[in-house]
Amino acid sequence: EFKRQYKIGTVNSINWARLMAQVVYYFSGYFQATRSNAEKVSFTVPSGNFGNVCAGHVARSMGLPIDKLVVATNENDVLDEFFRTGVYRVRGSADTFETSSPSMDISKASNFERFVFDLLGRDGNKIKALFHDQLASQGSFDLSHDPAFKSAAQRYGFVSGKSSHADRLAMIKDTYERFGTMIDTHTADGVKVAREHLQPGVPMIVLETALPIKFAETIEEALGKTPERPARFEGIEALPKRVKIVPADVTVIKRYIAENVH
Repeated sequence: EFKRQYKIGTVNSINWARLMAQVVYYFSGYFQATRSNAEKVSFTVPSGNFGNVCAGHVARSMGLPIDKLVVATNENDVLDEFFRTGVYRVRGSADTFETSSPSMDISKASNFERFVFDLLGRDGNKIKALFHDQLASQGSFDLSHDPAFKSAAQRYGFVSGKSSHADRLAMIKDTYERFGTMIDTHTADGVKVAREHLQPGVPMIVLETALPIKFAETIEEALGKTPERPARFEGIEALPKRVKIVPADVTVIKRYIAENVH
């Protein structure tokens, strides 16, 4: 009732509105990379939470001629493990690595359930048994013997791969030296895995996820220099900060919202 009254929503990784907006990326990329609608294109997406690549899955399901949807992970390879083996095994915080592509340091992909729902014939009971019951009690499930998983790559185009910190450094350096383009660490994960799935005559689009300046320390490690800061961010540290710290108490937070929403 409170959320309805104050029209509160969250545009987080599992918000369907956000995913719908991301679907547009794939259509836009496709039309930029092709000359006719008969051509196919593959996409590589740096992935942790399976949000953006799930939008690619939706675009493909809508009829966009996508050949491969390449899931690129870092050392936190929950998704790569599934697409290679059929085993989805979430990790605890102790087994989740802190990497130089931190937005992908995720051990439980919240959007993944949406794809598995399609994979298993949109059977809600099966999904409940896997995600609500088995995953909660055992921390994993295994679809390796399920015929649906065995045909997943053919039916839905999904393949995967992973990279390490050394791979990211190498991709950042190689991309800069060959093309004069500076990429961030997450995009470097994507470039590395994309190269493993190139096919003759099929353009491969790698989704860029962030500006290099956000990860200046790793860029400097790879290239020996700091990325140039975009002009719109110059002096940002000196600008006024608008922060309000409140106790971790739902009642207090609701009261603050009610008093300050206009």
